[in-house]
Amino acid sequence: MKWLTQALRWSSTLIIARLLTPTDYGLVGMAMVYLGLVQLVNEFGLGSAIVQRKLDEDQVAQLAGVSAMLGLFLFLVSAAASGLIALIFAEPRVRLVLLALSTTFLIRGLQVVPRGLLTRELEFRLLAGVDAAEAATLTLATLVLALLGYGYWALVFSSVLSALVSSLCALHLRPHRMALPLRLASLRDSLSFGGHVVLSRVAWYAYSNADFAIVGRVLGTAALGAYSFGWSIASIPVERVSATMGRVVMGVFSSLQDDYPAIRRYLLALTEGIALLTFPATVGLSLVAPDFVYVVLGPRWSAAILPLQLLSLYAGIRSIDTLFPQILLATGHSRVNMRFSLIAVAVLPALFYAGSHWGTTGVAFAWIVGFPLVTLPTNFRYTLRMLGIPARDYLMALRPAVNGTLAMALAVHAVRATITGPLAPSLRLTVEVAVGAGAYAAVVFLAHGSRVRAFAAFLRSTRR
Repeated sequence: MKWLTQALRWSSTLIIARLLTPTDYGLVGMAMVYLGLVQLVNEFGLGSAIVQRKLDEDQVAQLAGVSAMLGLFLFLVSAAASGLIALIFAEPRVRLVLLALSTTFLIRGLQVVPRGLLTRELEFRLLAGVDAAEAATLTLATLVLALLGYGYWALVFSSVLSALVSSLCALHLRPHRMALPLRLASLRDSLSFGGHVVLSRVAWYAYSNADFAIVGRVLGTAALGAYSFGWSIASIPVERVSATMGRVVMGVFSSLQDDYPAIRRYLLALTEGIALLTFPATVGLSLVAPDFVYVVLGPRWSAAILPLQLLSLYAGIRSIDTLFPQILLATGHSRVNMRFSLIAVAVLPALFYAGSHWGTTGVAFAWIVGFPLVTLPTNFRYTLRMLGIPARDYLMALRPAVNGTLAMALAVHAVRATITGPLAPSLRLTVEVAVGAGAYAAVVFLAHGSRVRAFAAFLRSTRR
């Protein structure tokens, strides 16, 4: 369902972009600079607390009240700040845009609890239906309003309407009581857990955007454009897999939070499966980046080649790390996860700044060096030790993907060494991709066919 809704959004965006102007998108983008940060604390981690904690009906009802009150509070704060935000951007129209979009805090505050309950109950089909209804409403409303000539208000009104539809769907599918939070003592653990989640998200937001801020401030807008485009392309394979996985594994791991043997089995199996999907995509993109940029983007984007190559390699590393924070949260180690996030925000921006002395290549390389430097001795080591997984067993789960990817890299280099005469970049790119994919598939299925079949059997077992 996530893939279908994403395809719908991509195709509709191309149509809507022809109906609206860059200025329309720019006005909404100005408001989203502020709203994107506030959305990190929108639900105060209450959704994760509902999934992880064993709560009675009264506690759930009170948390629903807290969520609704928090949505009202954020709406009032945003309304008060709208004039200042418009003044900062020197664009008066941003104020009304911000006011309208801030109503989504009120609306989405009502769906935090039903979504959390559906996740805790592993009702992923229902959640997928809610997401599909929201995506369809957003797409259809934006398209109709753009055709009617509403300009940037098409983007604004459709966002509010889609949030309303998803909240109504969630409340219909998982109704619950709502009560005033008069007994906060009974919610202390849940609110503390939520606070840890929020601080982790803010820290993540800070260090994951620090590279963009440093590149823009130190190297300028042209360098930032090349770097950010390289980041966007490199993240595509990982975001599609990890984002979908992240919506599911928290509920699954929380349902198994006291069954460490089962969590071990799931972690190793999911790590093997994620690596089989993301390693060839990310490393392959790094290998063919020069021809890919020239053919798909054009020669003027040549500055994005080196950042794309390095960030693609980092994306492969990041893809298998996404499970560790989920396990820490699901097993109740929210404070530990928060502490690891704070370590990352203290170390990574400094490395980005040091790397900026070598341009965008240095900043991208800082991710490859800095991210393992931070995660290996923290959440990686802690989680494996907590679950009793030897490092050797974890590395063995990566073996099929690593062997196949090495074969793919050798095959691509062999193609380049074989082709000595002039060849059109598009044809060379096609040959490299075909040969690399063939080599990867051959090694994985011939040398590790039993592991692929075992993973397929694992997926089938999770459906029952």
